[in-house]
Amino acid sequence: MKFMKLGSKPDTFQTDGKCIRYVTSELATDVIINVGEVKFYLHKFPLLSKSNRLHRLVLKASEENSDEMNIVDFPGGPKAFEICAKFCYGMTVTFSAYNVVAARCAAEYLEMTEDVDKKNLIFKLEVFLNSSIFRSWKDSIIVLQTTKSLLPWSEDLKIIGRSVDSIASKTSVDPANVTWSYTYNRKLSAPDRIVEEGVFGERIESVPKDWWVEDICELDIDLYKRVMIAVKSKGRMDGSVIGEALRIYAVRWLPDSIDALVSDAQTLRNKCLVETIVCLLPTDKSVGCSCSFLLKLLKVSVLVGVDNSAREDLVKRISLKLHEASVKDLLIPARSSQTACYDVELVQCIVNEYLMHEKPSRALGDVGWNEKGPDDFVLGHGSLLAVGKLINGYLAEIAHDPNLTLASFIDLSQSIPESARPIHDGLYKAIDSYLKT
Repeated sequence: MKFMKLGSKPDTFQTDGKCIRYVTSELATDVIINVGEVKFYLHKFPLLSKSNRLHRLVLKASEENSDEMNIVDFPGGPKAFEICAKFCYGMTVTFSAYNVVAARCAAEYLEMTEDVDKKNLIFKLEVFLNSSIFRSWKDSIIVLQTTKSLLPWSEDLKIIGRSVDSIASKTSVDPANVTWSYTYNRKLSAPDRIVEEGVFGERIESVPKDWWVEDICELDIDLYKRVMIAVKSKGRMDGSVIGEALRIYAVRWLPDSIDALVSDAQTLRNKCLVETIVCLLPTDKSVGCSCSFLLKLLKVSVLVGVDNSAREDLVKRISLKLHEASVKDLLIPARSSQTACYDVELVQCIVNEYLMHEKPSRALGDVGWNEKGPDDFVLGHGSLLAVGKLINGYLAEIAHDPNLTLASFIDLSQSIPESARPIHDGLYKAIDSYLKT
């Protein structure tokens, strides 16, 4: 982490109770400034020599024969004000990624500009941000996290935009040139684990393409969305890496239990989270995310009432990878308005969407692309057989539900073409289970 220390005088701020801060000095304090619930007993001269706004406030108070003034809605609150006051006194103040944004917003409010004094606080903080903070991977993330409580100041000062651009630019760096520390707790797959020999013959494991995805998981969803949009706009990131980033974020923030997902306190948050993740999915619907992950998103979207457009997008994406799914993946809980345990209608929609890609495949022979582009993905006989087996297994599983209607069971079983069932043992097993329920 980067630090900047300003001032050389000792810190002489003292506390009297919870709500009073004062400076110990041979000179009596001559101004009282109320920031939030805290009273600051200070001296006019050091403050007025650095702050235009305080100069105006003191003049106004003097005209009213008062030595006390109130500052409402001060960015960063009493802590940020005290940092600025210490700078005015020349006391030692240390800045880091954790407090620099609050100090920058506070300095802007107080108008601590070059017009008042050369190399004033705004100037020094901007130098620190641009020369140190935004050059650091983790400091850029920390700074971005601190901006939310400082809106709209952090937005107006373009600190959010600069933080986002700093993070996105670093994700686009060639992994071979990544020299900073990052968080990576996942197990690398064999294709991603590349080991090279160093200068002295030591084994060096190369940086994976998705080295950055875990560190940005701590961002709130609105800030995460801005970062991911910026990452995608760079045009240098594989869809598979974008998909992995979204999966890791979903795992980090979506609750495991259904009760937690649909609790009154969390439903709106989870709905927003899923809708945002869906809108960030790679444009190419056939790449980026596993079918299992997409089906998990669909399950959550049903439970929390995600918009129809987001659910329809998920259905289309899942249909292109349905042959990769498992029976467990398809067990989507039914909506509260339905009596059955599982949402068979939704699975039927996925199958129908899948079969729209099947007809042209006879001319192509196997899974492939036609000349129109990635949205015209067509399916081969191998994937069709896999889907036939999958739906047979799904029918056998849901057959135990006493509330499953005969019409739903028959419609789904008949939606699979004969070519997907060279043998009918799986279907017979499902029918037998349904008749016994």
